[in-house]
Amino acid sequence: MTVFFIVVLTVAFLVTLVAWNNHRRQLRALSQSLVRKQPYLLDQSAVDPAWAELCRQVNELVTDNDRLQRLRSDQLAQLEATLGSLQEAVLIVDSTNTVLLANQALQAIFPRATNILGRRLELVLQSVPFLSYVDSVRKNQATPQFEIEFVEGSVSTWIELTGTTVQALHDPRGPWLLFVLHDITKQKKLELVRKEFVANVSHELRTPLSVIKGYVETLVDGDTEILPADRERFLRTIQRHTERLNSLLEDLLMLSRLESINPGLKREPVIFRDLVENAMTDARSRPSAAAHHLESSVDPEIDRVSLDPLKVSQVFDNLLDNAVKYTPKGSRLTVSAQLKGRDVEVCVRDNGPGIPAEDLPHIFERFYRVDKGRSRDKGGTGLGLSIVKHIIQLHGGRVWAESRLGQGSAFYFTLPVRG
Repeated sequence: MTVFFIVVLTVAFLVTLVAWNNHRRQLRALSQSLVRKQPYLLDQSAVDPAWAELCRQVNELVTDNDRLQRLRSDQLAQLEATLGSLQEAVLIVDSTNTVLLANQALQAIFPRATNILGRRLELVLQSVPFLSYVDSVRKNQATPQFEIEFVEGSVSTWIELTGTTVQALHDPRGPWLLFVLHDITKQKKLELVRKEFVANVSHELRTPLSVIKGYVETLVDGDTEILPADRERFLRTIQRHTERLNSLLEDLLMLSRLESINPGLKREPVIFRDLVENAMTDARSRPSAAAHHLESSVDPEIDRVSLDPLKVSQVFDNLLDNAVKYTPKGSRLTVSAQLKGRDVEVCVRDNGPGIPAEDLPHIFERFYRVDKGRSRDKGGTGLGLSIVKHIIQLHGGRVWAESRLGQGSAFYFTLPVRG
């Protein structure tokens, strides 16, 4: 009897163990179906009603989830198709700051922000002000427009940002955030250039005007007491600074015309050798160049070049004037021209003191001077090389300079043979 009882218990245990393992296997299969988001295929050989009902409900959830995901993907695709062609950069993130949509304009602003869909915003655009603005938009505390500077190494990008909340597409976690970004880097740079230009012009005008004002007041207040020699010296000083003002205003007007929509470039075929020789003759006739040695050489293959003779003559005048002005007496100045493919390459070289390496990248900027005090003493306006650059660029050429301290300077420019 005892043996029979033990056998029965053993069989019952084995049946229970098999059933438990079967349920465990089915639960594992159901769990894997949920993970893969695929319907569970029910084994019809041994169907328990409760188990069948549970599997049916799970399959319905999987089907509904799949339908919602497809709907969400379709709606995001429609959004991307709609926003992708916009010139403005568009960015959409969900409640966890995960990037859901970013159009091509955004990647044009941030070239390194590639393959960002599905990534956290903090890993894509690492900017504390930007992330703070994102939080303020989520809290409905953001300003309508917000300017942010993104700095990456030596590159600075200015963005005007607008953000708002949008209704999420079947996302129970909360609303999404939509941002429209405008690249205003060029506007910021132009604004900075304008401010610097106004400040430089004001500074350049202040010095001669202050001198003129001081001497005029002295002449007016002490008219009867000033000696004739002093009066003449005062008037000559006033005349010199008046001429400097006039020269500055003429250069400013020239730059304004060169930067206008219609700079008035009048091309015509010109014998280039004659143009160079005329420029050298004019330079030799200046009293300041009397002690300098001026030489020129023009490649015989260069014949006629299509250019504006008046403007290119001004290029030669400015470069030769600088060379004479900033080199000691007895210096050697040479102008050479060679044919390089379809361009004429001109070099104005001197054996003067040279230009420091840190100044070379800036010498064609407006009002930039290597030796500011010495330049003003010699009557320079700081605009000559800027005018040279604009004239050459209008002709479709380029301009640059090479120099080493103590070994002189060389100013190069190119001109297309045919405009």
